[in-house]
Amino acid sequence: MNSIKTNFSIKDLENLSGIKAHTIRIWEKRYNLFKPNRTDTNIRYYSTASLQKILNISFLNKNGYKISKIASLDENEISSLVKEIAESKDPNNHSINLLKLAMINFDQSLFNKTFYKLEEEMSFKTIFFDVFIPLLDHIGLLWQTDTITPAHEHFIVEIIKKKILVETEKAYKINTPDLSQKPYALFLPDNEMHELGLLFTNLELTLKGKHVIYLGQSVPIKSLEFLLTKHKDITFISNFTVSPENENVEDYLNSFSSTLLKNNKCKLLVSGRLLVTKPNISNSNIKTFESTKDLIDHINNEK
Repeated sequence: MNSIKTNFSIKDLENLSGIKAHTIRIWEKRYNLFKPNRTDTNIRYYSTASLQKILNISFLNKNGYKISKIASLDENEISSLVKEIAESKDPNNHSINLLKLAMINFDQSLFNKTFYKLEEEMSFKTIFFDVFIPLLDHIGLLWQTDTITPAHEHFIVEIIKKKILVETEKAYKINTPDLSQKPYALFLPDNEMHELGLLFTNLELTLKGKHVIYLGQSVPIKSLEFLLTKHKDITFISNFTVSPENENVEDYLNSFSSTLLKNNKCKLLVSGRLLVTKPNISNSNIKTFESTKDLIDHINNEK
């Protein structure tokens, strides 16, 4: 079965490019920019080539080119102009569009080609926060609007995960951790599977030669208690993306406090979109952050 999506609705083009469907129809009619196909029931659908073209047009339009000027260019000229601007002015936006195309077509080769080009210009940390995070935020919206399937999201996430793991392995070889240091225990709560932020935090700590105990996804609070028999001063780090559910965040943190933070030097640092609204927590050894970047900045600023 062919799992590559090759036909797109006008709503798909809107979601992927940020150009309103109404505007796409006007451009189509006025400038003959696209030639949609039609189903037997006369419903428009667009090819992968049309998707790539609307992404390029969107990029040029956001960089100050009027649609009338863009319409006067042939497809090769549009592609060349996009490449020229991307290299000199706005590489991140263009790269994100290329990674979206890689996702749509399950094209790991295009993903790697784009990544290696970024790697020539940026640190991995910059790529993660300035390219991967905006890409993943947009992918979340595309998934919610049925523009892509969960398979598309898994495809991209697993490739990014591999990139982080490769960087972590390189960092570990250069910065062998001092196991006499106080440990950082990295875990995700029950039913939380979104691991990229935690993996990147692990990378950042490894780069600094920190003692990390990486436990990964869906770890119950009770399973963490054993660590206290080995260490009395642990910095626990977690990320809440989908779990615990919004209304249960405070209960979870209070339970964590009473189980793992009583009468010891331990603390908990936790980030994620479920922490945008600050929970009402009395324990000063629990600190919450809206993003992985904020959490990492806090660690870097600690004395």
